[in-house]
Amino acid sequence: MATVSYTSRSATPDNEADPVAALVARARAAQLIANGYDQARTDELVAAAGWAIMEPTRNRALAELAVADTGIGNVDDKIRKNYRKTLGLLRDLKGAPSVGVISEDPAKGLVEIARPVGVVAAVTPSTNPAATPANKIINALKGRNAVIVAPSPKGVTACALLLEYIHAEFDRIAAPRDLVQMLPAPISKASTQALMQQCDLVVVTGSQSNVKNAYASGTPAFGVGAGNVASIVDETADCDASAEKIVRSKTFDNATSCSSENSVVLVDAVYDRMLAALAACGAVLLDADQKAAVQKLMWPDGKLSSRAIGQSAQAIARGAGLDDLGAPSVLMVEEAQIGPAHPYSGEKLSPVLAVYRARDFDDAKQIVERIYAHQGAGHSVSLHSTRDERALDLGLNLAVARVIVNQAHCIATGGSFDNGLPFSLSMGCGTWGGNNFSDNMNYRHYLNTTRIARPIAEVVPSDEAVLGEFFEKYGR
Repeated sequence: MATVSYTSRSATPDNEADPVAALVARARAAQLIANGYDQARTDELVAAAGWAIMEPTRNRALAELAVADTGIGNVDDKIRKNYRKTLGLLRDLKGAPSVGVISEDPAKGLVEIARPVGVVAAVTPSTNPAATPANKIINALKGRNAVIVAPSPKGVTACALLLEYIHAEFDRIAAPRDLVQMLPAPISKASTQALMQQCDLVVVTGSQSNVKNAYASGTPAFGVGAGNVASIVDETADCDASAEKIVRSKTFDNATSCSSENSVVLVDAVYDRMLAALAACGAVLLDADQKAAVQKLMWPDGKLSSRAIGQSAQAIARGAGLDDLGAPSVLMVEEAQIGPAHPYSGEKLSPVLAVYRARDFDDAKQIVERIYAHQGAGHSVSLHSTRDERALDLGLNLAVARVIVNQAHCIATGGSFDNGLPFSLSMGCGTWGGNNFSDNMNYRHYLNTTRIARPIAEVVPSDEAVLGEFFEKYGR
C-alpha cells in the first residue's frame, strides 16, 4: 500500500524555533508510515497502547502519580478506571474495521473506505490525566492517525509517564514513537492553541473554555459539554438498591467524573425512605449551618475551589470545620432553588449532592429541566424506576443525549460491561450542550470515510408513491 498522505493540510516545517511545529512535523512523518499499515498492524498499535496502561505495575504507578500531582481523586478508583475503561475500549475495537474497505452494500452500489484524519490534537483534563489521554490515543491509533496530547498543567507528569510506557510498547513492535507525542512542559494556553491550529482534528475534554477555544481554532473539533447530572428516583424505585448505586457512583474517584450525580430529585412518596437509604450508605444530610459552612469552603469567591474538587466527603467536611460528622461517604444538602445564585444546583466535582423534593414524576422532570437550563444540558439523566415508559418520556422530552436507567450513573454513562454504550471518557452533549455530536466519542470520530458510488438499476417513484398520503389529506 502506498504511503501517501491522508491529510488535506500541508506538512508543517520542522522549525526548531517553534517546538509545536516541530512536534507536528514529526507526527506527520510518523503518520505517513502508519498510512501503509494494514488492519492487523493497526490493531497491534491499539493493543500496544492499551497494554501500556493496563499492565498492573504501570497502572498503579500512573494512578499514584496522578493523585500525587493533581491532588484529585483516589488511587484505587483510578486503577480501576484505567483498567476497565481501557479493557472495555479494546473490547469495542476488537474486530472493528478501520482500514480500507469497511462496508459494502451491493444493492445500493456503495462501498465505504476508512481513511485517517491525520494528526490529532488531544486536549485532556487533570481529573483523568492517564485514562482520558489513553482513551483518545487508542481511538486515534485505530484510525492510523498520529496524536499529540495537550495535558492539563497538573497532569503533565502522569501523561509523560503514560507516553513513556506507550513508547516502550511501540519499541517492542517496531512502531514509530512519534505516532504518540505530547506538548512539552510547561503547558501554556498559547502552545495548546498553536497545537490546535496546526493539527487536522481537535478532540477536547475538560473545561468549557478549552472547548470554546477548540471550536474557535479554525480546525475541525469535537468538544464535550458541561456535566451536571441529575438523578430522578420515583415512587416505584427500590430505595435500597437505588441508594447503593447513587453512592457508589458519587464516591467513585471522589466524583471527578462529569457523569457523577450532582443532584437527586426524589419524588415525595419516597423522599424520607430514600434519605434513610442514602444515610445507610454513609451519606450525611447537612443542616442549614453545615450547608453554609461547606458552601463557603467550596465557593469562596463564587468559583468552585480546588479545596473541594476531587476531594473526599470527609476531607471537605474537615475543611469546613465539621469534624463531628465522622467519616461520611457523601455530603447531602437539601435544595429548592436553581441558578447562578444557588451553587449547589450546579456541577460540584466532589461527593456533595443536592437533594430536591418533587411532588411526583412530572414535577421531578420539570425540576431536572430547570437544572439543565442552568447547567448540564445535553449530557445525561439518571432514572431509578420500575416504570420503563418513564425512561422513554425523559428521552423524548428532556434535553439529554443519554437516559441511564437503574445503574450507577458515572460508571454506566461512559460504557460498561452491563450496558451497550461504547466505552468512552468523552461524551458528546449535542447542540443542547454546545457540541456537534451526541454520541459517546469512539474510533469512528477519528476517521474520514470515502464512498464509492456505482450505478444501479434506476427506480423512480411516482408522485403518488411519495406524496399520496399528503394528497389524500390536503389535496393537490
